[in-house]
Amino acid sequence: MISDKAIIHKSAKIAANVEISPYAIIGANVEIGEGSWVGPHAVINGPSKIGRNNKIYSFASVGVDPQDKKYAGEATYLEVGDNNYFRECTTINRGTVPGGGVTKIGNDNLFMAYVHIAHDCVVGNHTTFSNNASLAGHVTVDDYANLGGFVAVHQRCNIGMYCFCAGTSAIVKDVLPFTTVAGNPASAHGLNAVGLKRRNFTPDEILYIKRAYKVLCRQGLSLEEAVHKIEAMVPECQYIQIMIDFIKKSTRGFIR
Repeated sequence: MISDKAIIHKSAKIAANVEISPYAIIGANVEIGEGSWVGPHAVINGPSKIGRNNKIYSFASVGVDPQDKKYAGEATYLEVGDNNYFRECTTINRGTVPGGGVTKIGNDNLFMAYVHIAHDCVVGNHTTFSNNASLAGHVTVDDYANLGGFVAVHQRCNIGMYCFCAGTSAIVKDVLPFTTVAGNPASAHGLNAVGLKRRNFTPDEILYIKRAYKVLCRQGLSLEEAVHKIEAMVPECQYIQIMIDFIKKSTRGFIR
């Protein structure tokens, strides 16, 4: 399962049924879980912990040093969950000490070719990053978010769950859960209705989320007035509370 042409540091911990292809390089303090596959010429540096059943394709660079001028060789980390796909030439950076020291990636994510995940980012579960989508440092991406090709996300932005960021968008503020944004700079373009239907949201749930979106983004209310108004919808739809919580923790403001 491990090619004799792969280069593996003696401190690496490789589960028994991991497949490592020729010319792959596994650095010091790397742990790779069961069922994972590392393609030819891929590089994994540590300290990094890679979970089960991950596939890391050719020329990907996973767990490499953060691209931060302040980084001075400290032992920072990458944590990756299970069932992720890192396609060709993806780059995943470890964390930095000022940012908490850890970049985290959850489960069941797809990172297409040339995706970049910078230092101290946190990516949830079931997300999709199309080709060349890029996150600057300290970005959070919540579950089921979908980033189109060449999307660029500014540092410290939060991308809400079930949202869709259209291709080539420049994200400079937070993206509200369940919504669609597009443009440079990105602006709000309604709900991610197709994505919600695919994830089995009921028609009533989609209707309430749409009403909340209109209050927040289309009625010209102050943020305080809009949040107060949609709070009354929470008993009818639990997802409205997710929107409210997201807004309350936002530090950059969100795309309206």
